[in-house]
Amino acid sequence: MSSSPQGSPRKEDLVYDPDQDPEEKRQLRRGYRSLHKTLDDPKAVHTAEELGIKVEQANHLFQKVKNPQEATLDSSFFVKTTTINSTKARGLKFGTGSFDVDDLVTRLVAFMGGYRPPEDVSSDASDIEEDDSPLDWGKIGRRVMAKSRRVPAMGFMLGPLSIEQKQRAPNKQRARLEKNKNDERRPQEIREEDIARAENETTKNVAMVAAVLDRVEKINIFRLVINPESFAQSVENIFHLSFLIHDAKVSLEIAENGETIVFACDPPSDADRETAMADGNTLLKRQMILEFDEDTWKAAIKVFNITEPYIPTRPRARTRIGDKWYG
Repeated sequence: MSSSPQGSPRKEDLVYDPDQDPEEKRQLRRGYRSLHKTLDDPKAVHTAEELGIKVEQANHLFQKVKNPQEATLDSSFFVKTTTINSTKARGLKFGTGSFDVDDLVTRLVAFMGGYRPPEDVSSDASDIEEDDSPLDWGKIGRRVMAKSRRVPAMGFMLGPLSIEQKQRAPNKQRARLEKNKNDERRPQEIREEDIARAENETTKNVAMVAAVLDRVEKINIFRLVINPESFAQSVENIFHLSFLIHDAKVSLEIAENGETIVFACDPPSDADRETAMADGNTLLKRQMILEFDEDTWKAAIKVFNITEPYIPTRPRARTRIGDKWYG
């Protein structure tokens, strides 16, 4: 019976304790790292006795493990230990030969009443039955019970009981795949002289928008940028207008009735900036994100009854690459 209040378990008996003493956790990690270091040393030769001692040390440390981090170190240590033991088992030698798993399975089958082993395999004649009766698992079970009464799981069985030696097929020259030269496709080669040099379209179009604004005093932004013939060019017009607003060559204002107006203006000079600073003001740049999709484009055409674009429709840009044109 626990002596703690209301029968709750004592803190030292908890399997998981997130409030474990930090110093105790550090000591556990140092202990596990020391064990890992000895196993990771490539020059060390681990004997069965040494591995047994290390496993006992790990078991002693695990009694104080109460958090997943330290439990992970413990699991990793046993994985390495198992790997080393497995490697040593494969390297075991009996007499002049190494440990042969296939030979062991063959002897077990013969002992349980299966087929007779090959003539070169020595075996006790009294333990081998020559009939074709099913394997007598109880026979070997009684032998195993003399060593251990633990029930073996099927997951520990390695490989099938019927062993058939695989024979390598003779080397055959692989038939080479003959490619039809006419079916081959090569990428198009592009040389510098193949690319037609064009003038900077963006600079040209920005200048054209500025020229249109110079001819009008003030104009609604949608009436200016909307091209009823092309949604794509309407988007391009907004893009070109943004350069002029960024350079303070065009002003954007919201009228009293909520209408968005744009008009050409002169950018502030150095004297204007100095005057503003003397008055305790500063000229600030403001950014605005304008949402513009195809539905807005159609609605603007209908609301403002736009039939012709203020900014002339530009011809579709085309680029010549090699002997082909791309639009």
